[in-house]
Amino acid sequence: MQTYNIHDAKTQLSRLVEQAAQGEPFIIAKAGKPMVKVIALNAPEPAQIKRFGFMAGQTHVPNDFGQMGEKEIIQIFEEGA
Repeated sequence: MQTYNIHDAKTQLSRLVEQAAQGEPFIIAKAGKPMVKVIALNAPEPAQIKRFGFMAGQTHVPNDFGQMGEKEIIQIFEEGA
């Protein structure tokens, strides 16, 4: 994706808008910092980031999870007492 500074975007606006309408989005920057992204109106919406449950079905918690390391923990506290 191309990035144009504001001055260049102003001088080439017609061509850039036509390219964006054809599916080639671009970014306009000010002092090198990206400010806006220009895309066609009929472009598909970016999917929202879905964080909660993103690893559903990909992990396994053992049945003895609550007791894992229990012996070691008891030993540490008994030695320190």
